[in-house]
Amino acid sequence: MYKSIFKPLLFTKQPEAAHHFTFSWIKRLFNLPLIKPSINRIFKYENPVLEREVFGLKFSNPVGLAAGFDKDAKLIDEMAMLGFGFIEIGTLTPKPQEGNPKPRLFRLPEDQALINRMGFNNEGVLGAVERLKKRKSKVLVGGNIGKNKLTPNENAVDDYLYCLETLHPYVDYFVVNISSPNTPNLRELQEKEPLKKLLEAVKESNARQEKPKPILLKIAPDLTNGQLDDIVEIVLETNLDGIIATNTTIDRSNLKTAKEKVDTIGAGGLSGRSLKKRSTEVIRYLADKSENRFPIIGVGGIFSAEDAIEKLNAGASLVQVYTGMIYEGPALIKRIKKGIVGLNKE
Repeated sequence: MYKSIFKPLLFTKQPEAAHHFTFSWIKRLFNLPLIKPSINRIFKYENPVLEREVFGLKFSNPVGLAAGFDKDAKLIDEMAMLGFGFIEIGTLTPKPQEGNPKPRLFRLPEDQALINRMGFNNEGVLGAVERLKKRKSKVLVGGNIGKNKLTPNENAVDDYLYCLETLHPYVDYFVVNISSPNTPNLRELQEKEPLKKLLEAVKESNARQEKPKPILLKIAPDLTNGQLDDIVEIVLETNLDGIIATNTTIDRSNLKTAKEKVDTIGAGGLSGRSLKKRSTEVIRYLADKSENRFPIIGVGGIFSAEDAIEKLNAGASLVQVYTGMIYEGPALIKRIKKGIVGLNKE
């Protein structure tokens, strides 16, 4: 039904307008007394085989919603009804910010991909906290945190610490996002010395909290093997809890979409099928280089159960979807879970 009815309707709208349209209808429909039981019946799928314990947390299943879809924690309960094992909110910044000028989200249907240069648009960490206080579902929630656009890199640590300390009682794990290509100079924080300084500060602050939470790092797919070696070294040195691999890419090679169209769109991070191979390569490299000494959440180009299983086999402990759900629909989550269960029966 999604591909035959809803997707064609949504794809007549500009991508960001379609996103907001989807948000509003999910909020309305999923909470109607007659609709809610049907949603649960259609999307619910549980099996003990799917349960995971990763960085000290118990996941009902390994399929999560990647950051970026529900930036401001407005749909936690509704998205939980689709069967996700965990939901990542954000990226959140200390102060609200509008993000980059529109248009800033583009579809590449021929490649089943998206290009975004959203720029950490969000309503600020305090707004998310108020909504998290009211959530009803027990789904695990991760807090993806970043810095405000106008905060210089030399003061970036302060932004990350403010977000961590403010969100700390209301999320189950944290993700330090230094890999978005859409905030000026942000990726410079992936360099060895500034990254080590940032992670040490975040770890120290986390340790001072009443109940420390797992801290993960989200990295770009565009890092060289030498940079990935540095990442592994830093993660082990700082005793970080894990890595999310990967964010969107600035690479535009091997696209089916006409170069003229891609060039017209301009800057931004590419997600979707085109990212699948590279993200899996990064997962495998990190797992091999570290000898599986820390968990990896695999994300990038997951459009099927086979895609998810490929990332798990490469060394991921959990996976996340976003763009694949835009193109394949919410039934993708259940298909992935069934595929994992079926694999374990063979």
